[in-house]
Amino acid sequence: MKMNLELTKDAVDFINDEKLHNLINNTKENPVKIRDIFQKSRSKQALSVEETAELLAIKSPEMLEELYQTARDLKKSIYGNRIVLFAPLYIGNYCINNCQYCGFRSSLSRAVRRTLTDQELVAEVAQLEKEGHKRLILVYGEHPKYTPEYIAQTVKTCYNVKVGNGEIRRVNINAAPMTIEGFRTVKEAGIGTFQVFQETYHKETYKKFHPAPGVKSDYMWRLNAMDRAFEGGHDDVGIGALFGLYDWRFEVLGLVEHSHHLQDRYGVGPHTISFPRVKPAYGLDLHLPYQVTDDQFKQLVAILRLAVPYTGLIMTARESAEVRDAVIEFGVSQIDAGTRLEIGGYQEERGKNQELDREQFEVGDRRELDQVIEWLLTKGFIPSFCTSCYRVGRTGEHFMEYAIPGFIGRFCTPNAMLTLAEYLEDYSSAETKKAGYELIERELSYIKDEKKREDVASKLSLIKNGKRDLLY
Repeated sequence: MKMNLELTKDAVDFINDEKLHNLINNTKENPVKIRDIFQKSRSKQALSVEETAELLAIKSPEMLEELYQTARDLKKSIYGNRIVLFAPLYIGNYCINNCQYCGFRSSLSRAVRRTLTDQELVAEVAQLEKEGHKRLILVYGEHPKYTPEYIAQTVKTCYNVKVGNGEIRRVNINAAPMTIEGFRTVKEAGIGTFQVFQETYHKETYKKFHPAPGVKSDYMWRLNAMDRAFEGGHDDVGIGALFGLYDWRFEVLGLVEHSHHLQDRYGVGPHTISFPRVKPAYGLDLHLPYQVTDDQFKQLVAILRLAVPYTGLIMTARESAEVRDAVIEFGVSQIDAGTRLEIGGYQEERGKNQELDREQFEVGDRRELDQVIEWLLTKGFIPSFCTSCYRVGRTGEHFMEYAIPGFIGRFCTPNAMLTLAEYLEDYSSAETKKAGYELIERELSYIKDEKKREDVASKLSLIKNGKRDLLY
């Protein structure tokens, strides 16, 4: 793949392996320090990498429970009681990289390669709209087929598909790092967040799992991808690490360092952080000595919530329904639902069986969207399809102005209720509709400001009478 891999003039390696290892090896559990950090977190202040290391050192059951309770409280105080829902949509799986953990790797000749045609893309989006989705993340392999211009065109196609009351209101992107000009081209198509995951911040491990000659073998090209995105006009970016390639504690510190770098340089930290674990993939037989246990996974989610309080935390359907049920309350703010990873998998009738030769990795939670929504309702969460911030200009620095002091929840809860009502009216099962409106009435009663409560109730009434896309 011919590409100008010239870094920006201010490119910097902000990951100091020795520093992070020293913090991990030399920080011991100190309840006094840790409780001071909890107090700082409750005031919605981001943590330093040293403070984050203190939380990584927690081992005692007593301090772990305090960590989890602080994460619960912090998430609710910032974002309210809502969980945002989205669907991943794989556009194509051709790839020139040879990532050793991936079902799309170039050396795997038996994988079924495919790129959606324009007609197939429209059909996929139409099917997702019929199910009730409003938010998508489009996923592409790294290949000459998937140019910035091509990606921009697929984004525009998604926005143009309308089925009944269905429409896609926000398209996010997970694709290969680009040049500044490439990022600018994709931004002009009207995308929301652009995700690039470093996979692992540990340099030797990165080299091991991303061998040359693929573009992805260049650690610094990938590490500075979000810098180029900002310089290309993006103000909402998503970062992430693939947990299980290296020590989970190192990856948490790497994510925090990355967040600090973006906040310090551009005044805007990451809009989202993802923390998927390595899962089985077609033709994969890896020895992974750093696999993350469920308990460690739960701890890292809670720590990320405290360390970067203003950032949305995404837990994907890589995790089983049981794990998602156990972890979601400790700081998660976004999940995917009704997920299919096969190219063309939403419109094709394939039952419950996964076809790993057509997928990047194995999906752990195969529940349909309505089942996930019903589950969230039983846990007391408001399932949300909200896109209001992005569409009224609360992005980048403006989003941070609301999110960092914890004011964003003033918008999140009302908008979550409104988008849930749309789903209940247009798509849900009878059981979900009943449970959903019971939760809406309960949440409505919690709004202390009478004028605000009446305004939200009025909009809910309009939705029941056929109005759609009412923003708060």
